[in-house]
Amino acid sequence: MTYCVGLLLDEGMVLLSDTRTNGGFDNIAIYRKMFLFEEPGDRVIAIMTAGSLSVTQTTIARLREQIKARDADGDTSIMKAPSMLKVAEIIGNMLADVRADVDDKLASMRQSALASMIVAGQVKGGEMRMFLIYPEGNFIEATEDTPFLQIGEHKYGKPILDRVVRPQTSLDDARKAVLLSMDSTLRSNLSVGMPLDLLCVRRDDLRATELRRIEAGDPVFREMSEAWSNALRDAFVKVSV
Repeated sequence: MTYCVGLLLDEGMVLLSDTRTNGGFDNIAIYRKMFLFEEPGDRVIAIMTAGSLSVTQTTIARLREQIKARDADGDTSIMKAPSMLKVAEIIGNMLADVRADVDDKLASMRQSALASMIVAGQVKGGEMRMFLIYPEGNFIEATEDTPFLQIGEHKYGKPILDRVVRPQTSLDDARKAVLLSMDSTLRSNLSVGMPLDLLCVRRDDLRATELRRIEAGDPVFREMSEAWSNALRDAFVKVSV
């Protein structure tokens, strides 16, 4: 399983993903689930993935092939698409095609493979946008009413986002919110695990403002986690019923 979360704010966007992939209790591996495509000054596009690893890896691989193709154009390559809406359409169509191919191969075993993605970014001259793409290739978009999207094991990390995230939230506070959201998930679900990949993009920068990996045992992340736990315990004691 996995947990990925993206926030779309007035100042820009913040994305966070874990890297754990489970094939059973004795088959745990690390795979990157955040992928960055950028041409500084022209566009920045981030993709986070959850679900079947075979589907997501194949989808990313085919998207990269389309980018490198000699006949690549605005209808086939996310690096030439004229808008983020077109980017989402290209990725959604590719995800649906790959899923259909894998399902055909699994049909004899009466199995299927599902995957979803969060796609976010900005193309020069356009607005910064964020989409959640479903296994069928259709998608929804983050809005002012709901400025965050989640995929994977999202239920443990959602309450803090509901309470604190607004479009006006600063990038610094947004970074804190996604890390605490992930911390809550890490504590409650063993199928989500370190290391973490964090991306921040300031609106209209058209490049990654911050991209880093947070390893297990990171002292800053550990200190934040402990401070949050202490704050929750103190608040619990003070509440009267």
